[in-house]
Amino acid sequence: MGSFFIRFTYLILEHRLKEHRLKMKLHKTLTVIATSLFFNTIYAASDDASACNKAYEQMNFPTALSLASKAIDANKNDKDALLCQGRVYSAQGKLDDALKSFQLAEKQATDGFDKMIVALVTGHAYKDAGLHEQAIASYEQSLQQAKTIKSKAFERVAYQSEGNVYLNAGKYQQALDAYMAGNALAANDNERGESFESIALAHHRLNQHDAALEYQIKAFMMHEKSGTLDQYAHASIELGRYYAAAKNYERAERTLNKIIKFAKEQGGAYYEAYGYCILAQVKAATGDSSTAKTLIDQAKVIAKNSHDQALADEIEKETKGLI
Repeated sequence: MGSFFIRFTYLILEHRLKEHRLKMKLHKTLTVIATSLFFNTIYAASDDASACNKAYEQMNFPTALSLASKAIDANKNDKDALLCQGRVYSAQGKLDDALKSFQLAEKQATDGFDKMIVALVTGHAYKDAGLHEQAIASYEQSLQQAKTIKSKAFERVAYQSEGNVYLNAGKYQQALDAYMAGNALAANDNERGESFESIALAHHRLNQHDAALEYQIKAFMMHEKSGTLDQYAHASIELGRYYAAAKNYERAERTLNKIIKFAKEQGGAYYEAYGYCILAQVKAATGDSSTAKTLIDQAKVIAKNSHDQALADEIEKETKGLI
């Protein structure tokens, strides 16, 4: 498998380090997770390359770049450091620099696994830059390498990544097809929960509300059973959203009130506020504009008190023109 192994963790609302506005926060007992795609690296890398990855995960990009440069100065062929360097450049919006680092890392790739990883992170860089066609092409390369080395886990990663790009590009049927292909390769409840949630989102974007609700219920059950508290909270809010889209307002309200209560108890300001936003949508849809306004105001107070501009932006996005 080469000198390194990468473990990928996913969330839909579509979790990415660059997209702070979708970062979900449950403080205290709830783990901080990003709505975009991120990974932890576990491999026999140089000390500086390993430290670079840790700094990257903490979003300390200047330190990460310094550590990557130090590792590369010691060994210009340190592909782990080159990969970390490229990821940092991508997070900073420096696509050309990121691609140069990945190309150098690819030259050091000794087997199919290494090549698969390089293609995958290259796809992520293109995706974050909004270059959808290039991202899909890179993910396809990663997918073919995964098939060659018979890694169903990374086949699923590639399909999921393709689905995310298609979703961003507004190609919802293609996103659904990719997510369904990935779902067939899910190996455990966590992966099934993620896949079901992605499928639900694609159906929702296609205005197929009954199908969206069906898969979100499945996702909720998986996350309730095996997921993190963040995944459970997010799945609950989206379930409330999809009940409302299917005009089952009573179920939507019950679901949202339950997760708002849970978030309050856990000190999860983000989910409490976000729950208020979606509940406000339900109230507005049923003609209760007064309560909808109160809920929006409550959400805004939480964002203000927590000094969370990203949350404030999300509240504005979710409730714009609602009342």
